[in-house]
Amino acid sequence: MVLFNEFLAALRRDEEGQGLAEYALILALIAIVAIIALIFLGGQVSGILSTVGNSV
Repeated sequence: MVLFNEFLAALRRDEEGQGLAEYALILALIAIVAIIALIFLGGQVSGILSTVGNSV
């Protein structure tokens, strides 16, 4: 139990890990927004890319 408490205390002192976790959460949020945007706009983007591809 003492080892576990020391481990938790070390995690609380480690501020780099906290910053990294915040960046990971922001990156995950951006990825989720991008996926949702592609789901709703996928058909329109596909049509635009097909038009551009056919004109080339």
